[in-house]
Amino acid sequence: MHILITGGSGFLGSALTRALQREGARVTWLSRRASTPAPDGVEVRDYAALWSDDRFDAVVNLAGAGIAERRWSAARKQVLRDSRLIPTRVLVDWIRSAHVPPKVLLSGSAVGWYGAQGDLPLDEAGAPHDEFQHRLCEEWEAAARAAEDRVPVVRLRTGVVLHPDGGMLHRLLPPFRLGFGARLGDGRQMLSWIAREDWVAAVLALLHAHLRGEPQAPVGACNLTAPEPVDNIGFTRALADALRRPVLLTVPARALALGLGEMATLLVDGQRVLPTRLLASGFQFAWPRLAPYLDAELR
Repeated sequence: MHILITGGSGFLGSALTRALQREGARVTWLSRRASTPAPDGVEVRDYAALWSDDRFDAVVNLAGAGIAERRWSAARKQVLRDSRLIPTRVLVDWIRSAHVPPKVLLSGSAVGWYGAQGDLPLDEAGAPHDEFQHRLCEEWEAAARAAEDRVPVVRLRTGVVLHPDGGMLHRLLPPFRLGFGARLGDGRQMLSWIAREDWVAAVLALLHAHLRGEPQAPVGACNLTAPEPVDNIGFTRALADALRRPVLLTVPARALALGLGEMATLLVDGQRVLPTRLLASGFQFAWPRLAPYLDAELR
């Protein structure tokens, strides 16, 4: 296999690259800069270095600035849009011009597509709530769908990916280890999460299904979340228990709103997103439940 990845150096792209290399695949990263450091054996190209006679078996599009890294000013919202839409459009333009197109485009999205909907169960047929998260993801997905006349497109609606090496869990470990773990708001907001190991395994399963030409290989939206979402109370308790620390604090929702503005919705508003299509395809999660995963990773 020869796989082209955008966002290859990130929290998810780096783990996927390692897994592909273990399988013997050839991996090329597409980046804004060809000088981006990469592991041995990984070629890096910049956005201008794709040609119509290039051949890749599959494309995985993961580029995008972190949505929770900074307060959502107007300028930050534009960065979030551009960091997703520009590489997606570059890939789609190449796919539409390629002499031999790839067998599939797996393109990033997020459970933010559904917006904040509380405890309502949401599968891939669920309707969205109109807000910034949804509009951002919808633009991202629409850009990828422009390739559907040439290749199957799978839109990866990814939940909060957990692993100690990065992402949300990495940021929470220092305060929790010091005993400063806290419930957020009333704690009833749902978290649609997935272990990074399961995220990588799911992407590989989707890739292999399309590379083998399986007639039932999923296309369209696909939720990459664990089958058992948890509320913030359950998440906070599971993380504190895994670290053998107490939870004594609560951060009021109003304080989060004052400090983070519109971005506070990521912490105080929830969504219960279910991986219906992934389960229907026969995928088996190694970590369907949160507490055993955190225990295994952190104890």
